[in-house]
Amino acid sequence: MEKFIVSARKYRPATFGTLIGQDSIATTLKNSIKRGQLAHAYLFCGPRGVGKTTTARIFAKIINCMNPGEDMEPCGQCESCKSFEEGRSYCIHELDAASNNSVDDIRALTEKVMIPPQIGKYSVYIIDEVHMLSTSAFNAFLKTLEEPPAHAIFILATTEKHKIIPTILSRCQVYDFNRISIPDIVKNLKMIAQKEEVTIDDGSLHVIAEKADGAMRDALTLFDQVVAYCGSTVDYASVIKNLNVLDYEYYFKLIDNSLEGRFADSLVLFDEVLSKGFNALYFVGGLGNHLRNLLICKETASAKLLEVSPQLEAEYQRQSQRCPLKFLFKALAVTEKCESDYARSNNQRLLVEFMLVRMSQLLEPAARPAAAPAPAPQPEKAPEPAPAPKPEPVQAPAPEPQPAPEPVKPAEPEKPVEPEPEKPAEPVAEQKPDPEPTPEPASLFSEPEKPAEKPAEEPVAPAEPVAEQKPAEPEKVETPAETAAEPTQEPVAEPKPEPEKPAPAFAPGLSISGLMNEKKEEEVTEKKPLDFMGPSTGKPVSQEGVNAAWNRMVAMYEQKNPKLVRFIAMLKEAHPAFDQETGTISFCVSNSSQKTWIEQQTGNQMAAFLRKVLENENVKLAVKIKSREDIVKKMYMPQDKDRYLTETNPEFAQLKKDMGAELK
Repeated sequence: MEKFIVSARKYRPATFGTLIGQDSIATTLKNSIKRGQLAHAYLFCGPRGVGKTTTARIFAKIINCMNPGEDMEPCGQCESCKSFEEGRSYCIHELDAASNNSVDDIRALTEKVMIPPQIGKYSVYIIDEVHMLSTSAFNAFLKTLEEPPAHAIFILATTEKHKIIPTILSRCQVYDFNRISIPDIVKNLKMIAQKEEVTIDDGSLHVIAEKADGAMRDALTLFDQVVAYCGSTVDYASVIKNLNVLDYEYYFKLIDNSLEGRFADSLVLFDEVLSKGFNALYFVGGLGNHLRNLLICKETASAKLLEVSPQLEAEYQRQSQRCPLKFLFKALAVTEKCESDYARSNNQRLLVEFMLVRMSQLLEPAARPAAAPAPAPQPEKAPEPAPAPKPEPVQAPAPEPQPAPEPVKPAEPEKPVEPEPEKPAEPVAEQKPDPEPTPEPASLFSEPEKPAEKPAEEPVAPAEPVAEQKPAEPEKVETPAETAAEPTQEPVAEPKPEPEKPAPAFAPGLSISGLMNEKKEEEVTEKKPLDFMGPSTGKPVSQEGVNAAWNRMVAMYEQKNPKLVRFIAMLKEAHPAFDQETGTISFCVSNSSQKTWIEQQTGNQMAAFLRKVLENENVKLAVKIKSREDIVKKMYMPQDKDRYLTETNPEFAQLKKDMGAELK
């Protein structure tokens, strides 16, 4: 049985040409060797498994190679190259800083640096995981790193650049290694699979590359794991099962369910995912990545960012055409919020399920069928243009039944009624009280607004003869609503000129004051109906009733508008006074700003409430500003309290004098 060597070691790059994904760094190092511009200290930093230590070894090998190629590649035939490959080189030294991180280890290294190389030009010291050195070890290494011997070159490698002190960084040339892209990993794995005589499809290679997260060493380790499970033939189902990767098909089904509003199917699908042992947070993260891929597929400019197999890319393109942009934006927001709240949630499964329900409700019901099933049958029926003109004659008789309901119009008695209201133009004024229930604005603090409302609504009165033709006289409350709805259809334009005709008839014979007097007499003689604020019985009002109504109003504001704290406190401090002669309820406020605010914001509402509770529509409300004498100065300071007690109680002053006390 041959000794097995893992792929990460067996296929480790030995030249810059075989280095994967770090072309710019390889070019820079080769040029520095060609020109003889070698620095005394290098720092290679980047994620795990991207080739930092491998690049350091290749660089050290070329520096001491006796016969380098034209492209600055090691020959592999000289003594220096052979000794390095066999692990017996005395010119290249590797130190693991994770286990040799003390000051004594660094001192031993600095002493070894003074010894010149036996073979080759340089003594190269590769210190891996250099961030693990202690602060004292870093300080002991500073002087040697700054001024090493001419034959010494240091190559430091780390995955955590931020842990290295700035004094070390300033003494090194820093090279940042990038993550290896998925296409590069897939290409390298495909080449290794051919050498190992392993049959594997592109979908499986992409799953391995995505699982490796940009690290070539991790990708080779996963490749060995999958080959050990499947043998020489590797399929997609075996790969996702062995690597515990959730299949893309779950996410495609989930998005289809969300587009069609089938949240129950989404919940069942999520339960199936949990039953296979997947973590719910892993599922949410995969769903967010799936939505991201759908979003970048919407535009051709961003489609190149999708790093999946060609078959999977076609599936993403298909589903992205069905997803509106707003749906993708909202779904990404919902997914991100669920992922951020996952750690704080007590019921994590319910949180994820609620996320799935919300995703199913992002689209309006009317938009769902147009997004999914509509486009599929349309191309099948499109090649049938011949039967298209046949339904056109079917549409022609469609307007013919429309005149059929026209006989309903003669059944409407509105047209013969139109000439009737022109004759009784005078009774229009008599029917003025009927439209009074419609106006909502209550008078602020005065009465003359009431007659102004009536002439503005005179055109509604002609509709009342229609109500007289209806026998439903006991339903007087419903008739105004019916009559108001009828004139809005046709006679709205005709009653407007009607009030203009009587105007010139009365104008030459009567003055404006006479018209106003007639209107006042009509108001007295006519019986006023109920308005929206309650019955206008005109009950007598007393100061006790005003106080009770005021308290009810304060309680109402506390219940319905508790945020108006200052306003409610002001109402509680106010003492309403009722004047029997003028019928005015007056109360005082502290300043003019309060008075203005009440008149503009709550004056109408307060007046309407008091009229309703007191059952008297003649009640008016007035706001006054307190005089300086009425404003009670509050005592905040101890001196003010002392002065007040002394003035009101002489015995307190004597007691304070006898005891020699002070009020604090």
